[in-house]
Amino acid sequence: MLWFPIDRDSDVLLVQQVYKQIRSLILTEQLGEHEKLPSTRELADSIGVSRNTVTEAYDQLILEGYVFVKPRSGTYVASGVVLKANEMEKREEHLTKWLETEQQDDEIIDFRASHPAMDHFPRKVWGRIAKEVCYDSHDDLFGYRSPLGDETLRRVLTTYLTRTRGVSCHPEQIVITAGATQGLSLITQLLMDEGDCVAVEDPVTDEMRTIFVKAGAEVEPIKADRNGIQPNELPTKRKPSFVFVIPSHQFPLGAILPIQRRIQLVEYVREMDSYIVEDDYDSEFTYEGTAVYSMQGLDPERVIYVGTFSKILSPALRIGYVILPKHLIDRFKELKWFSDRHTATLEQQVMARFIEEGHLDQHVRRMKRIYEKRRRALVAALGRTFQTLEIIGQAAGMHAVVEWEDLVVDESFVNHCKENGVIVYPVEYYALKKGHHKKQMVLGYGSLTEEEIDEGVRRLQKAVESYQPKN
Repeated sequence: MLWFPIDRDSDVLLVQQVYKQIRSLILTEQLGEHEKLPSTRELADSIGVSRNTVTEAYDQLILEGYVFVKPRSGTYVASGVVLKANEMEKREEHLTKWLETEQQDDEIIDFRASHPAMDHFPRKVWGRIAKEVCYDSHDDLFGYRSPLGDETLRRVLTTYLTRTRGVSCHPEQIVITAGATQGLSLITQLLMDEGDCVAVEDPVTDEMRTIFVKAGAEVEPIKADRNGIQPNELPTKRKPSFVFVIPSHQFPLGAILPIQRRIQLVEYVREMDSYIVEDDYDSEFTYEGTAVYSMQGLDPERVIYVGTFSKILSPALRIGYVILPKHLIDRFKELKWFSDRHTATLEQQVMARFIEEGHLDQHVRRMKRIYEKRRRALVAALGRTFQTLEIIGQAAGMHAVVEWEDLVVDESFVNHCKENGVIVYPVEYYALKKGHHKKQMVLGYGSLTEEEIDEGVRRLQKAVESYQPKN
């Protein structure tokens, strides 16, 4: 007997509710091809609606081809109505479900990487500037604006990035985006045709590779080691549309790409008539030595630079930026216009003043001190607790990588950790080529207090000591 809930207090008509529920069951294969549906009378009795309601819903499903009627037999699910997920999509879905933490118990300590300390967001300063912008701005600010972004913010960013990241550009080369994700998506559309190859350092964040795959790219994984991507592994017989790298603090391994490899990459894309896409997402936080300047400064005509304020300030701001070679600006501008016309202008103006008045520099210095303390707390706690591990990738950013001597960090172990109140992230699940990172895990500390870090390591110790691997 088929049953599903009906909400009589909803604004959605009962017919639509029945239609959507059955359609969802078909698309998710809970109702299989050629499976018989209950009669309209049976389903109406089961879910507590009139027979006419079910009949109308069935009629709509028949009209759209989800089901068909066999005379004197009944209503059946049609064939060919489920869009099969390809292997990459299945893998991404599995990873998303497995690593999903949004609805986790507050008592669980989550070593999630790349999440800034939200409790230190400069609310008072940001609120004051937002109020001033709203009151002081000319009426034009509230209308449609350039797809490239607010002119003031682009000018301010040019000065800021030249000073802090060694970027070489003019304001007209900067396009403001709704975060780095939109920027990377538009870059992929700009440079790639269906079926083209994109060279991606491996392992890499699942979000980035999903962007490329969804755009129809054939992803070519290039092995990364403790010094980042290995240029010698790049394809020579097939030109990639671009090479994607995170050179300042590779995710997840945490490597800082040395200058020798940076030069090799630049020489490679020059020879192949391709581009480097540089994601510079948390380069401001360097704890050993000084910050390494961007790759874009080495060759502004071959390196496309992507940045964001999500990791510095807050993911909620959705302000990112792309710096492009001049000959790509017009085509990128057109893509941006069709994507969303332009990024929200008021937030851009607030960000411009926030930078001009020196608050961003102050915030970065403050957060660098806080993250450094949290990094030391993590390294110290791990050192006190475990004797058979190595910590790598801790020189910058908001996460470190732990490499175990004997422990295999697989799904079984991660689930065991959750049962002990702590969430950790295997490097292996970010890898396209499997088998090279089985003993490594990512531990993010940016959003955790020093007390939470200590408690998290204690829970991790308990999980390690009580874990019984499955043979």
